[in-house]
Amino acid sequence: MSDFARQQAEFQRSILTGDDNILAEILDSPRETRQTLFGVYRYAYSSRLVEAMRSDHELLHSYLGDETFDEMGHAYVKARPSEHPNLRWFSQGLPDFLKSAEPYSKYPVLSDLAALEKALNDAFDAGEGDVLVLEAMAGFAPQQWNDLVFTPHPSAIRLDVATNAAVIWMALKNGETPPEAATLGEPSRLLIWRQDTTPMFREIPIEEAMMWDEAANGIPFGVLCEMLATYDDPDGAAARGAGYLHGWITAGLLTGASVPE
Repeated sequence: MSDFARQQAEFQRSILTGDDNILAEILDSPRETRQTLFGVYRYAYSSRLVEAMRSDHELLHSYLGDETFDEMGHAYVKARPSEHPNLRWFSQGLPDFLKSAEPYSKYPVLSDLAALEKALNDAFDAGEGDVLVLEAMAGFAPQQWNDLVFTPHPSAIRLDVATNAAVIWMALKNGETPPEAATLGEPSRLLIWRQDTTPMFREIPIEEAMMWDEAANGIPFGVLCEMLATYDDPDGAAARGAGYLHGWITAGLLTGASVPE
């Protein structure tokens, strides 16, 4: 390795790790010390990452405000240095960071908001997939329905949040004053996906969440209906299952239905 290449590598390492070994190879200027000069590069790097986080978490930024968001962002940069050349993936660990790092862990709504925005971003960037249409279901004979299994669209994501983050997100999205953060008695179950080119989400009841989770794991429709019967009126389980399935298909949440051989 040439001396110049070594200096470049050391310069980069000092920016990423925060150590000051590179200062031995930097000269003071007539007006500023080497610490100040190098600090410009170090702060610029961190600030660029925080700027990318603002873009990925626009509504969390709106909720926290400039100063608090930037303070949080720089703390995240320090705790979790970038390991990917694409800035899109830098803030993927933000929900976990906010859940575990003080003082942010004292406010669970922050990690929930970050998780919701992450899921919406992931849904937007997810791969393409065929969309199952209602007409295709007519091709299955009645005796086949019990064995039908479904394939979720690549953009479909299930998320549980412990707070009213979804309500706060909607208020912020609509330019309204958000309600006070609150921890819910039971989790809010969200289904996130991309419809055409627009990432979306909706809250779903516990029964539908159970059916979706099991369907996504390949459980056939007949078994799903048997499971629904344990939640509510057993006689109406098949009808409820068909209703949930109809909603998933019309929303573009499934790519296919099939009967395993």
